[in-house]
Amino acid sequence: MARLYLVRHGETTSNVMRRLDTALPGASLTDFGVRQAVRYGLENPITRTDDSDAPVLLSSQATRAQQTAEVIASVWGADADIVPGVHEVQAGELEDRTDDEAHGVFREIIDRWYSGDPDAPIPGGESLTMVFERYLPAVTDLAQRYLSGPGARDVYLVSHGAAIRLVAAHLAGIDGRFAAATHLPNTGSVELEYTDGLWVPHRWGATRAPFELVDEPLVADPMG
Repeated sequence: MARLYLVRHGETTSNVMRRLDTALPGASLTDFGVRQAVRYGLENPITRTDDSDAPVLLSSQATRAQQTAEVIASVWGADADIVPGVHEVQAGELEDRTDDEAHGVFREIIDRWYSGDPDAPIPGGESLTMVFERYLPAVTDLAQRYLSGPGARDVYLVSHGAAIRLVAAHLAGIDGRFAAATHLPNTGSVELEYTDGLWVPHRWGATRAPFELVDEPLVADPMG
């Protein structure tokens, strides 16, 4: 069965500075982030007999996601395209801030989302309901176009840490405590199989399914 790989972009200057960078187009990759993308391409080689069964490589509109996909594409000898609506959770009034207070507010709201309060808004930014309203239709479209039927093929979507974790948990019914507590590093990915209209989780970063329940607090960086 075809699978969807939700890949977090490579390291950016904002990641290094611990800056809440969510608005488009956003920061560029660092040199290390480029090397991470190269390594991802080398460690996840594609196989194909012709273009009809080649995996689909896509990214969000953010600069960092596009650059990551372009580097992977160069390793694979493939093409990359852009998908609207799958960018990062929007930080609103917290945008561009690096202070502990801003990060605390961001973590608190996302923790509320994982705990079952999807309409809690980030000040001046998005609620989880708003994130789902733009992100889930894009995933549904990809499932219908590429992951279904006799010509199904894998899809690699380069997106963003907080959004990937929230969306993957929703799609596959993954416990919110696991999603909140389990880090997804730069160029880490969540692997979901699409079969009979259902999403089956196979891997979350370095952790393979089945996933254990956890009682840990939200990770220090909900972006990752």
